[in-house]
Amino acid sequence: MALTKIADGGMPAGAMLQVVQTVKTDTFSSNPSSSFVDITGMSVAITPSSSSSKILVQINLVGGGLTAVNEAKFRLVRGSTVIYAGASAGNRTVGYGAFIADDAASTGTSTGMFLDSPSSTSATTYKVQVFSNNTVYINRTSNDSDDANRFRGASTITVMEIAG
Repeated sequence: MALTKIADGGMPAGAMLQVVQTVKTDTFSSNPSSSFVDITGMSVAITPSSSSSKILVQINLVGGGLTAVNEAKFRLVRGSTVIYAGASAGNRTVGYGAFIADDAASTGTSTGMFLDSPSSTSATTYKVQVFSNNTVYINRTSNDSDDANRFRGASTITVMEIAG
């Protein structure tokens, strides 16, 4: 089988060039807030090799809240710019996803995937933010007693550079 040299222009469009992942195994809690806040440890940086590259971002979150009326809402930010959230609509909170934990001993999950075009070869940071009218916990239940019925989880944010 003959080997083919890749042209000086780089990899063919659609080829995966690099993958970077942050795995959050510790816990996080956010107090009730009137705006979105960063989830500590849910960020990842990548330096695209070409300004024509696309960045595929995959998010997996697990967590809980205090009560069944506690809905955690999430959005994805590149630098300080919101890039993955619903369309603005009056006073409604917009994000890419949410979870509701049924009670203090249960967890919810939220996943998302977004294809970004940063048009840059500079280091680019992606992070997940949360908003809730009540306390939200990431990677744990609200009731975190040392008991086999209580859950601790892991959350991830993964970025993949795709050749443009």
